[in-house]
Amino acid sequence: MKKALKTGLGAFAGLVSAAVIATGAMAANLNGAGGTAIYPVLSVWAQHYQQKTGNQINYQAIGSGGGIAQIKAKTVDFANSDKPLVHDDLASNNIVQFPQVVISIVPVVHLPGINSGQLVIDGPTLADIYLGKITKWNDPAIKRLNPHAPLPNMAILVVHRSDGSGTTFNFTNYLGKVSPEWKSKVGSDTAVEWPTGIGGKGNAGVAGSVQQTVGSIGYVEYAYAKQNNLTSMDMINAAGARVKPTMQAFQTAAANADFSNVQDFYLILTNQPGAGSWPITAATYMLMRSDYPVARNQEVLKFLDWALKDGQEDSEKLDYVPFPDAVVKQIEASWKTTLHTSP
Repeated sequence: MKKALKTGLGAFAGLVSAAVIATGAMAANLNGAGGTAIYPVLSVWAQHYQQKTGNQINYQAIGSGGGIAQIKAKTVDFANSDKPLVHDDLASNNIVQFPQVVISIVPVVHLPGINSGQLVIDGPTLADIYLGKITKWNDPAIKRLNPHAPLPNMAILVVHRSDGSGTTFNFTNYLGKVSPEWKSKVGSDTAVEWPTGIGGKGNAGVAGSVQQTVGSIGYVEYAYAKQNNLTSMDMINAAGARVKPTMQAFQTAAANADFSNVQDFYLILTNQPGAGSWPITAATYMLMRSDYPVARNQEVLKFLDWALKDGQEDSEKLDYVPFPDAVVKQIEASWKTTLHTSP
């Protein structure tokens, strides 16, 4: 009997299955775990792939840190991380990584009388909020950027991730690029010592906290902002231009993703140049083990290759940026040498 895939906000909580139970004795049953940023599109891929093949894809959206831990422990068939691993870490654990899609991270707020696109923020001001230096919404730094907005005399409640998170890695990486103080005092990783604020588990936890708390600010993958009707902020990018969180802005930033001259596809896409670039974008990575049986990896690659190609329309509908054909071919070619198999 098939079990329907949950949709909506409830589907994001806890350990969730990204697919319905497949029927048929020959159906593959694959298990993955990791980042929550990819979950909205991964769940749709899994549904459509199940409809096409009968194969079940179970995915635990537990954060990039959890996914990395599980693939290292050999408890899943594949993992996902928004933070790419360095070569030595990959090699010592027999892990292979490759990008799957580009995600975009947006600051979201909950303020009375403020709608999406009404406020703009730049990197240094955002860093000072997360450093705890700016504590009121009518602070002069915010007012200078938003002279005509009805900014309340209200305390800012900072919301951040409580779990090991690739979304956090890219958010803090961006803050470190625009704020020397952030770089020296806090740094960038999947988990950091936050100077202020409260934690939420997963993108869903941050989205829920912002949704429920007046005066709050948080950061989430754009699909969560969109699906939860959160109020997003515009940003000032590296070129000094004001940009909105749109598919065009995400694509402009992602166009700088050149994997041809990097090892293990390791590439950080925050604070990209260009007047139209959204400043906080990232490639999200799939992690697989080179020491798994070839047949086991082949089943995973069939799904991921299908998602890279046939899943592009699903990606764009949810405002993820799929990779162009040239990058897809580069990813496929790498499988033959790193995983000794092709899709």
